[in-house]
Amino acid sequence: MIEKDYYGPWAVIAGGSEGVGPAYARLLAEAGIGVVLIARKPGPLEETAAAVRAAGGEARTIAVDLLADDALEKIRAVTDGLDVGLFVFNAGAGSYAGEFVTSDLDAVRRTVDLNIACRLTLVHHFGARLKARGRGGILMMGSMNGYLGAPQISFYGAAKAFGRIFAEGLWLELAPHGVHVLELVPGGIRTPALGRLGFDLDDLPFPAAEPADVAREGLAHLADGPVWVTEGNAETARRQSGPDRAALLRAAYTGGRRVTAAAHRPTVPASRMEVPR
Repeated sequence: MIEKDYYGPWAVIAGGSEGVGPAYARLLAEAGIGVVLIARKPGPLEETAAAVRAAGGEARTIAVDLLADDALEKIRAVTDGLDVGLFVFNAGAGSYAGEFVTSDLDAVRRTVDLNIACRLTLVHHFGARLKARGRGGILMMGSMNGYLGAPQISFYGAAKAFGRIFAEGLWLELAPHGVHVLELVPGGIRTPALGRLGFDLDDLPFPAAEPADVAREGLAHLADGPVWVTEGNAETARRQSGPDRAALLRAAYTGGRRVTAAAHRPTVPASRMEVPR
């Protein structure tokens, strides 16, 4: 599924403790690639590492908040001596929602900084190493929310839109150096992040993929960048693109007809969303 000689012998996964991160780790371990897992919470991080080791893979962990000033320093202390062939940016899941002008601005800034500033810092570091190496890959998790603005997560969608455009430019820059760049754009995924937004993971009001399926598709299409929309979501991406943004927004949200992870906030029923005419 994934070439060890090209993307190994080590992969670094930022956001490796839950959701799609552990799925990437297990699949890479099955391919004989060692994984360095980065996450904020030591407990879930070690659980993922233990599962990788139990399956015969090699795993190292870095418990650090990516927003901390010394995050890159701590990451480099573990990874500088490793031959890293793949960097996966899986951090930045939306766990805060709210109308922007009445929201907690610090929480908004954390969401934006995690999705943009941390992405830039880590891709800048590992991208330079991969360019000098002459082969490898960068896989960044995107979101359908980056295609069309949505109430309650305007800032999150904007950060995800940045990620897609960034991946496209980076793909052009690094392709001549043998480095594959891919932004993987999934729809809903059954992850703990949805639970933190108030959803019942056993009774979601929208289709949601399993993390392992999303991770498998992403790794299978590393060389098919700059953007890969996961199975079943291509038509939505097409429908949410186009120059007449007002018409697209009205079609999607007028009358609260759309119920998705992007549009839904548990304390604000979709029927109360108002779209200007």
